[in-house]
Amino acid sequence: MPALAVKGYGRAGAVFYLHGFASSPKSTKVGYFGDRLREHGIELRCPDLNQPDFATLTLTRMLGQLGDELAGLGRDRAALIGSSLGGTLAILAAAQFEPQVDRVVLLAPAVMFAKPGHHLLPAERIDEWRRLGRMPFFHYAYGTERDLNVEFYEDSLRHDALNTEIRQPVLVFQGLRDASVDYRTVEAFAKARPNVTLALLDDDHQLIASLPRIWNDVEPFLGLTE
Repeated sequence: MPALAVKGYGRAGAVFYLHGFASSPKSTKVGYFGDRLREHGIELRCPDLNQPDFATLTLTRMLGQLGDELAGLGRDRAALIGSSLGGTLAILAAAQFEPQVDRVVLLAPAVMFAKPGHHLLPAERIDEWRRLGRMPFFHYAYGTERDLNVEFYEDSLRHDALNTEIRQPVLVFQGLRDASVDYRTVEAFAKARPNVTLALLDDDHQLIASLPRIWNDVEPFLGLTE
């Protein structure tokens, strides 16, 4: 698929990468975007959303952590790049912190997160999670299972990325072979918003093979080309 005719919105003052569930600032995509932004004199900011403890992770905590980071920019506005659950966070943050966010890039965003049938576990395992109070999940950054409190699930029900209205220009990249995020839900999210440009790619959830193609669009979107 050829690159999109992407409109630039002036040079980005700051760029944040929001990693996915059970990932970290050391992910492959963070390294890829960080290297290319550094060539333009921009240091990619990637808050570790696992901190202070993966067990107590919630979307509300993630939003608060990102809000503190954005407040530290002063008058600068930020571009957000969100991957998977980080894409959910980027959508919610763009609405909640609109004065501090001027554009958004979404990579396989979990727009249906916490909707029926679209969570980390099937319904019967959710019941078990509630009964036990915590559940182990494999954490790719740590290479082992880590417990996560059921508050993560209960809190997620208070947030609705699918129906969140955001005003900033948005670029979305979604793999057609994604086993975690149904491309049709992302397509519906994009079609309902005139400020969203969607690229459907022949790739899986990680989008690693498509990173050069994605950067061809992200670079001008961030105002980094002449």
